[in-house]
Amino acid sequence: MGKKTKENRTIHQLRNHFEVERELAGRLRNSNREERTKLFSSIYDELFERVPDHPRLVRRETPEKSSTAVVARLKILEPHLDCKLRFLEFAAGDCRLAYEVCSRVENVIAVDISDQRSLTDIVPDNFSLIIYDGYNLEVPDASIDVVFSYQFLEHLHPEDVDAHFENAARVLKEGGLYVFDTPHRFSGPHDISRHFGNKLECFHFQEWTYLEMSELLNRHGFIFNYIYAGGKVRKGSLLNALWRLAERLVAMLPRRLSKVVSTRVFRSVTMMAVKG
Repeated sequence: MGKKTKENRTIHQLRNHFEVERELAGRLRNSNREERTKLFSSIYDELFERVPDHPRLVRRETPEKSSTAVVARLKILEPHLDCKLRFLEFAAGDCRLAYEVCSRVENVIAVDISDQRSLTDIVPDNFSLIIYDGYNLEVPDASIDVVFSYQFLEHLHPEDVDAHFENAARVLKEGGLYVFDTPHRFSGPHDISRHFGNKLECFHFQEWTYLEMSELLNRHGFIFNYIYAGGKVRKGSLLNALWRLAERLVAMLPRRLSKVVSTRVFRSVTMMAVKG
């Protein structure tokens, strides 16, 4: 038995995970849109089959841990929810967050490429799940008040980023919000690649900065983009400007020092964007 790492896996197990995921990510990275719609439905099954010690397989989430995760995401969302709103979550996974949001809004739509819910779930009356191909989303235009995603945008193929934000902007009402959290590039890589270098080679196809994300949002018709700091959204333009200045200064540091600083300051890009 090899020496265990902080993740309770041996270096050999981590290397196998990395090699397998890098291979599968390469298939996705080199695929066209039609090929990706087929790969989406099978590639994680292959990953879990070939990496039996994958954390998502061996980590059994207790009700307490699940509740903690939901509470943490609700802290991001809670200020933007009320009983008259329609809410949509991309990559809803087991839908536990979406179920919780049902008690706070009028209607909830969860969107994902597969149904990952438990068969024993009690489903709220105002909840619906849409299984889609990653592109064609059958939700009416300008029908949603708040869109949410958590640790999802980093998994988008570079050619699919614009398509995703077009979908988000299309379904949102004027003045509607896209609230999201995605890993910050400066403190990455945040996937298994981190154990073997500073290059994204696995299922995180890109990780962003606040400045890069703001430019992307502006391009897709989001007129105001606000950051979260200290767990709260900050709407002051001065603070936003200072935050982006801090990014520029950190970017000028040597890579090793930049990463040390960023792990304390720039763990994730958490934002609220307003559709124009």
